[in-house]
Amino acid sequence: MTAQQLPELSGKVALVTGASRGIGYGIAEALVARGDRVVITGRGEDALKEAVERLGADRAVGVAGKAHDPVHQAAAVAAAMDAFGRVDHLVNNAGTNPVFGPLADLDLDVARKVFETNVVSALGFAQRTWHAWQKENGGAIVNIASVAGISASPFIGAYGVSKAAMINLTQQLAHEFAPVVRVNAIAPAVVKTKFAQALYEGREAEAAAAYPMGRLGVPEDIGGAAAFLTSDQSGWITGQTLVVDGGIFLNAGVG
Repeated sequence: MTAQQLPELSGKVALVTGASRGIGYGIAEALVARGDRVVITGRGEDALKEAVERLGADRAVGVAGKAHDPVHQAAAVAAAMDAFGRVDHLVNNAGTNPVFGPLADLDLDVARKVFETNVVSALGFAQRTWHAWQKENGGAIVNIASVAGISASPFIGAYGVSKAAMINLTQQLAHEFAPVVRVNAIAPAVVKTKFAQALYEGREAEAAAAYPMGRLGVPEDIGGAAAFLTSDQSGWITGQTLVVDGGIFLNAGVG
């Protein structure tokens, strides 16, 4: 997107975690495309700088750090308030899945890391945006869950359990923050990103064949869903989980 293509500012500001690439970047790109300004987070300074340049330095600010670090959480929210004076929308996308194998053999320290990054950090960001702006001014929160949080997911069980917790966190926050702030989740199936590469690398055609839509997801698919859930068009939707799965769950029926 070039400077000439940037739309008029909407006046809204979003904080998107884990957004230097992949799904998070796709979401940030969709929000900028409709006129929002964004603060994006990620662990790598260089990747964030590149993402900000692509989004537009007048529309985006990058804050590097680890999602589970309370100091980083505070810095990201402060950056939104300092740069833009508000933080209307929060998209909790940062996540990790450092282990592949059965739960029976899972190192519990690894399980704690998964929950700290995938769930506790999302709550931390939600608390901070609520107190910094949303409590008095309204807005929306979107939590990026996963279809792994809706059904059993062999060999990524810890990730799936954490995403199930993310879905329930969405419901809890939706209840507490209503009617001022709407809180929803998106549960993607496999999206073509570096994060999910191990699930399709070297066998993409085979993996895609299982999807009624005939392809794996791309970050833009999730970006569009997040843009909808942070828009006025979804103004009567809260506490819900939108499954964006290319129809893969249709294959779970009988017959």
